[in-house]
Amino acid sequence: MKSFVASSLPDTGNMKKSERLQKYLARCGLCSRRKAEEYIREGRITVDGRIVTEMGTTLDPDTSEVLFDGARVSPEKEKLYFLLNKPKGYVTTMSDPQNRPVVTSLVKGVDARLFPVGRLDFDTEGALLLTNDGELAQKIQHPSFETNKTYEALVRGVVPQNKVDQLEKGVILDGKMTSKATIRYLNRKGKNQLLRITIHEGRKHQVKKMFQHIGHPVLHLRRTAYGKLTLGSLPTGQTRRLNPSDIKKIFL
Repeated sequence: MKSFVASSLPDTGNMKKSERLQKYLARCGLCSRRKAEEYIREGRITVDGRIVTEMGTTLDPDTSEVLFDGARVSPEKEKLYFLLNKPKGYVTTMSDPQNRPVVTSLVKGVDARLFPVGRLDFDTEGALLLTNDGELAQKIQHPSFETNKTYEALVRGVVPQNKVDQLEKGVILDGKMTSKATIRYLNRKGKNQLLRITIHEGRKHQVKKMFQHIGHPVLHLRRTAYGKLTLGSLPTGQTRRLNPSDIKKIFL
């Protein structure tokens, strides 16, 4: 297929509606807007038979045919939200070239196309949101909303208070200062320390890098909450469907 940029799109002056492509993809439940931009840059999206590779592309949501990897994308009729207690050994992607199991396979009896909000490492456990609502995913992940995520981290050795203070104030990772964090001591595990850490950023491997920075690498990591939405007694590998009051807790 021929690739084109936004400036080469047909004249949209006669269209009844116009919507940015990445917003449309998020509204369809394919992914968040941020992820949609990645898919566009990678040339995985076609609009009316032509590959789109530039941001700023608009379309008529009522008449345009949009494909992702050759499969048609259209708005979901019902927005769905699930909280998963992710086990180790699953990847938070829609597919995996190494054929490792994906988290969406843990949601049973749902026909809608769900995607994970953010990521958890292959060896990290705990709270993971799955939805087909790209707009909500965008809100949760965008730094401006400062959505808190809480983790329990088992780290090597006993962390002194002065190092905890460093992390709470912010440290430089990959050339950029981290935002303030909240850290609480939980208990000792032999020669190691269990702590609770709350951050609102979502950089890749951030919690692990933070503790590595102060010389106490993470041995085990588990996310326990988004905002005030907690795992509670949800068993590992299981999901529960969320209601509107649950969604509100994410932003508290």
